[in-house]
Amino acid sequence: MSARPKLVRAALVVGFTLLSVLLGFAYPGLTRGGDLLSAKWEQPWFLLGLLLVPAVFWRSIWGEDRRMPRLRLGTLLPLRGGPAGIRARLRDLPGVLRSVALILFVLAMSRPVDTLRPQHTDEEGIDLVLALDLSGSMAAALSNVPEDLARYIPPQPRGIRPTRVEGAKAVVRDFISRRKSDRIGVVVFGASAYVLSPPTLDYHLLDQLVGKMQLGLINSDGTAIGDALGVAVARLRKSTAKSKAIILLTDGDNKGGKLSPEYAAHLAATLGIKVFTVQIGQGNAAEVQDGFDLFGQPRYVTMPFPVNPKLLEELAKKTGGSPYVATDARTLQASFHDVLDKLEKTKLEAIATHYEDLFALFLFPGVALLSVEALLRSLVLRRFP
Repeated sequence: MSARPKLVRAALVVGFTLLSVLLGFAYPGLTRGGDLLSAKWEQPWFLLGLLLVPAVFWRSIWGEDRRMPRLRLGTLLPLRGGPAGIRARLRDLPGVLRSVALILFVLAMSRPVDTLRPQHTDEEGIDLVLALDLSGSMAAALSNVPEDLARYIPPQPRGIRPTRVEGAKAVVRDFISRRKSDRIGVVVFGASAYVLSPPTLDYHLLDQLVGKMQLGLINSDGTAIGDALGVAVARLRKSTAKSKAIILLTDGDNKGGKLSPEYAAHLAATLGIKVFTVQIGQGNAAEVQDGFDLFGQPRYVTMPFPVNPKLLEELAKKTGGSPYVATDARTLQASFHDVLDKLEKTKLEAIATHYEDLFALFLFPGVALLSVEALLRSLVLRRFP
């Protein structure tokens, strides 16, 4: 091939490349150009894929010539003077489109993210810590589960009644789902107390954490009410909310632990934290499943579980809270909502920062260029054989 056809072809390749780049980047540039300049690339290692573009570019254009079948003829002089045709001029366009599309796909996979301006809103809310009892007595059966709580309780074989811990978890999850601006933390306790989550507005995470709680995850040979209150008070110690409260959910008497409930209540009162106690069950006995009978039906036996309602009343009154007694799941749910009615609300400044993925700005033009390349190869620039 002489020098002039080579120069013409090179000029066409450069022109096709500039046109393809202009078309491919016109949409992201015109719509969100400023945001792309300040975007954060979440997967920057994918940008190494740009190193493959020169190889694809060369293989799709000049590499195509080497892969074409050839037929040896005595002379080609008569063919050189014939018209080349528009298709011959456009034969390099599909390769250029493919290369530019690859650039766009690499940028899309690198996941550019735009950080939107934080939004400040003043919302009313309460700082709460829920202290959930996971001692062995929580294995007792609980009756009268409302329909709106049943969705939080796993399906049980016929005849098996929900346990107190399952009912308590359902009430807590339902309580969390109804909150909008209350910061909620969760403490679980048995022989010792543990922080499941500090006060937060991430209700989805709270729901997942509470849903996974079950008996046996912590030592259940005890009911460390004092430790649970102490840990909950520590979580609220630095809170600036006007309304701070602890909802203590238990079904037993204080047993074990290093901190006395009375001293923990004194600490709460000193910090202006109200303690609301919710006693599950009434009396010193409850029904617990004890295997199955000969007919495969669940067998329940009555077991003693000492309770101390006077202690719970004292803890609540000492801190300005209220005591509750929940004999079933319905009254347990009502107790939680009554707590909110008695609490004063304070204004919290909620700051929400939103992130927006911008990968679609590169993905859609890339798909469009790749589609045009496929159409050109299959309809206009088909090669034979």
